[in-house]
Amino acid sequence: MNQTNSLTSTLYGQVDSKIIKQAAQIKLLVCDVDGVFSDGRIYLGNDGEELKAFNTKDGFGIKALGQNGVDVAVITGRKSNIVEKRMTALGVKFIVQGEEDKLPALMNIAKNLELTNDQIAYIGDDVPDLPCIEAVGLGVAVNDAHPLVKQGANYVTFINGGFGAVRELCDLIMQSQNTLQNAKGSSI
Repeated sequence: MNQTNSLTSTLYGQVDSKIIKQAAQIKLLVCDVDGVFSDGRIYLGNDGEELKAFNTKDGFGIKALGQNGVDVAVITGRKSNIVEKRMTALGVKFIVQGEEDKLPALMNIAKNLELTNDQIAYIGDDVPDLPCIEAVGLGVAVNDAHPLVKQGANYVTFINGGFGAVRELCDLIMQSQNTLQNAKGSSI
């Protein structure tokens, strides 16, 4: 017997209702940085200066999510002052950098917050993110993620990394928790 999945309308398109139910349980959003908050490109100047572009839509989403009771963390394999400054400005509570094996860092944050895996969403774009995506209740791949990551995810965003994919996930979580109407403030 062929079962059809029930779909729910979101701001970005139709989503399986099971994803909405899972998103309603989320108390912690954990994000990769390169390829998720940024488009994955790193600009290097002649003097070694590193530049990244961040989307203000994502910034607004992170701030709104935090104001509505969902904690946010970033775990990235690289170390960058730019990431520290940006995430601090957004009120991200947990900033873990230089961590190539991300799953132990994620589990440590979950333990500190006394959360179960079902209460955690993780968004990533490449193979190092896959163990985290597969471990949590809502594993998310950005639209332009590596094919293996997309296969392992529960949800693939409609939007590419660096262009509002994080905001899409924030909106999805807030919509599922009936807090989207409370999203206010300014973006950075």
